[in-house]
Amino acid sequence: MSFNTTNTSIFDFSEHLFWDVDINNMCLEKNKKFIIHRVLDYGLINDWQIISACYGINHIAKAAITIKDLDKKSMTFISLLSKIPKEKFLCYTTQQSTPKHWNF
Repeated sequence: MSFNTTNTSIFDFSEHLFWDVDINNMCLEKNKKFIIHRVLDYGLINDWQIISACYGINHIAKAAITIKDLDKKSMTFISLLSKIPKEKFLCYTTQQSTPKHWNF
């Protein structure tokens, strides 16, 4: 599947998103789910604008549905934008069986 990544580079994202990986080996298409996950959980508004332009809300939502450890706020945000019920997200269904130790 082709995305609108022609004018976008991995180096356009905030540096803090990829602290633990070699950014030179990242590809916007091959690492789509990883990039979306990082932007949803840790990204700034500029990072959100980049993935929105690159992938579109439908592809972002499809990737987010399959992420087990997506932040609750990120899940709610994507659920609202995509009109997909929270119950469809894997992080919602797995969260109930594994509660966090420090739930603030």
